[in-house]
Amino acid sequence: MNIAKKKLGNTDLEVTTLGFGAASLGNLYKKVEDAEAQLTLNRALECGLNLFDTAPRYGLGLSERRVGDVLREKNRSEYVLSTKVGRILTRDVHANTSELRYEFDTPMPFDAHYDYTYDGIMRSYEDSLQRLGLASIDILLVHDIGAFTHKAKDLHYYKQLETSGYKALDELRSSRQIKAVGLGVNETEICERAMQLGQFDCFLLAGRYSLLEQEPLHQFLPKCEAHGASIILGGPYNSGILATGVHGKSVPHYDYELAPKHIINRVANIEAVCAQYKVSLAAAALQFPLGHAAVASVIPGLGSARRVQRTVELFNEVIPDAFWQTLKDENLLDQAAPLPTPTTKSVENVS
Repeated sequence: MNIAKKKLGNTDLEVTTLGFGAASLGNLYKKVEDAEAQLTLNRALECGLNLFDTAPRYGLGLSERRVGDVLREKNRSEYVLSTKVGRILTRDVHANTSELRYEFDTPMPFDAHYDYTYDGIMRSYEDSLQRLGLASIDILLVHDIGAFTHKAKDLHYYKQLETSGYKALDELRSSRQIKAVGLGVNETEICERAMQLGQFDCFLLAGRYSLLEQEPLHQFLPKCEAHGASIILGGPYNSGILATGVHGKSVPHYDYELAPKHIINRVANIEAVCAQYKVSLAAAALQFPLGHAAVASVIPGLGSARRVQRTVELFNEVIPDAFWQTLKDENLLDQAAPLPTPTTKSVENVS
């Protein structure tokens, strides 16, 4: 299976333009059986994906355990592994594992506490190695720093990263224990602020540059290119609305909430163009971000082998140039948005 690769920032890492978001393997909203998790990861590897992103938050360690159990049996050259720091997991003898905790249906009896200090990041890194059962991690991302998550405590946690946390990341990279550092966040503002602390190799951005949103074209993405940081684009479906469309019976979700009317109307207009050109909405959403040179990989959440298969099919769907141009003509895409071409993804058919 042949998926195009892009260099990550100024590092030596090359990541496939389609990657694997492993939040679902932490039982996000619903259970995934261990056997299905293993099948899902193996199917992704068979399809040629090499970038796997997990985090302590995903199932309070469950996702990391599952990812490590599969990758441990593979040749180290077959994958690029990303996990996150910023939360410390501690045992919770009172954990109610029969209900959702932090949106995950997980049996793991732990709780999570924010910590972006030097010691917190070093401990998180070592704990992740233990949960993964692996000797190395390629990319370490600072998870959920910024006002989007922390609101009134934003400056408190940012100060931790500024005064000591970044030093930990830089030491791990300088000593070659990891190969790249970045942020894993939902907003561009914190990425721009963090660039002032030192060199970041990548930003895993959930949404924000998508078929629905192109504001980063005009300031943020040029800053990333000048800084030498690539974008790993998570959440390409904007919390689901670009996967399901807007013609179902229930109100679709956008940005983790029920979609507002103006977003529903915009998606309906995009869907009309999709129907005109016989293009899948989800395929367009998955492929669009890769038109920009700063975007190295798109990593949707993948929770089943069937979903992996379908995602590769969508990623491989042929979309005519006229489709993208019509979106621009109808002001449904920013006029400055660079458009994807077959060479930006290069996925062979999956049999």
